[in-house]
Amino acid sequence: MKSATVIGGTSHPELLRLISQRLGKEPCRVSLKRFSNGETSVEIHDSVRDKDVFVLQSGSSTVNDSLMELLVMISACKGGSARRITAVMPYFPYSKQSKKRKYRDAITARMVANLLTVAGVDHIITLDLHASQMQGFFTRPVDNLYAEPNIAEWIRRNVEDWQEAVVVSKSPGGAKRVTSMADTLGLEFALCNTDRSRRSHFPATINDSIVEEERVPNRHSERPRIHTSKYLLGHIVDDEDVVSTPVSNFSEDCTLENTYSQGGCPSDDEEEENIISASIFTERMITLVGDVRGKTTLLMDDMIENPTAFVIAAEHLVKRCGAKRVIVMGSHGIFQNNCLEELENCNCIEQIVVTNTYPIKPELIAQSTKLAVIDISGVLAEAIRRTHNGESISFLFKKAH
Repeated sequence: MKSATVIGGTSHPELLRLISQRLGKEPCRVSLKRFSNGETSVEIHDSVRDKDVFVLQSGSSTVNDSLMELLVMISACKGGSARRITAVMPYFPYSKQSKKRKYRDAITARMVANLLTVAGVDHIITLDLHASQMQGFFTRPVDNLYAEPNIAEWIRRNVEDWQEAVVVSKSPGGAKRVTSMADTLGLEFALCNTDRSRRSHFPATINDSIVEEERVPNRHSERPRIHTSKYLLGHIVDDEDVVSTPVSNFSEDCTLENTYSQGGCPSDDEEEENIISASIFTERMITLVGDVRGKTTLLMDDMIENPTAFVIAAEHLVKRCGAKRVIVMGSHGIFQNNCLEELENCNCIEQIVVTNTYPIKPELIAQSTKLAVIDISGVLAEAIRRTHNGESISFLFKKAH
């Protein structure tokens, strides 16, 4: 690693420290400043001539500043005659905008890929892309690592009855992710699905909360395999619940705009956005396909950004499907606004598990009683070492570090 150097931006200094510690190398000295007009300034104090440079910058709450900082650092290394420049991006920004949802939408993730290429990057290392097909946006090699081995190892060590657990996806879009984890651990899996919005016809009160359970013929079990619940106001509605809603508030603003992709079928992101933006008059249904009764459920997604869909799924699993407990798990803990607080306040969620690919404020970690953070620096450090030495990184796809 003598001819390699690691440079870090301001987005995630703690991860930079952990990776440098594992590599046994001090990070390159660099000054990152902002002028009074908001422009980003980068000054590299150590020579990078003919060096193998790894620039670490993850997404952050100031995503545009972090991205611009990364581009300027890459350009500075290119101007300093670096032999090869690798962008290490644990969380790839704008990854949720990887396709058109409407005819005049921008594919912003492809634009970011083009910007990195123009800046002078030669290689990209990232982790758990929101959509794996995004690798096709790049004209440079991309290594998309997985947090799955480290999360699976955490489950084995920290969940007592993990052999009897069920891996659950909160939406059909996460089926591939969930089945992969289930295969890794040798567990069963289940899927949640929310139907399209339906305007309720009640004038003032909700008194028809009906929970439906359909029995599917199964020669191995008589338990219901399909559980359906109604939810409103971001929570599962019990039969005895009554919610007063003034008729005068019913207006055109309550109409939920259809934002489905071309083709008429809602994607994972679109379904979640519809759940979050649904008005108080919008009645929706959530359905679980699978059996979780009396079992620990591992509710998984690639990122935990908004709490609503997780809270609804957790309440449905516990209150309607008889789950023993729910552990929410994700690769990227983005926790926008009061997301972590709302997840903490949900009695149906026992624990929240994420990796440290995305910077989480230390005060949030200190205040949380349910949050567990898995250190992913070992995977990234080993990927950097193997890339520098010209070794295969396929070993990292199945082995925790």
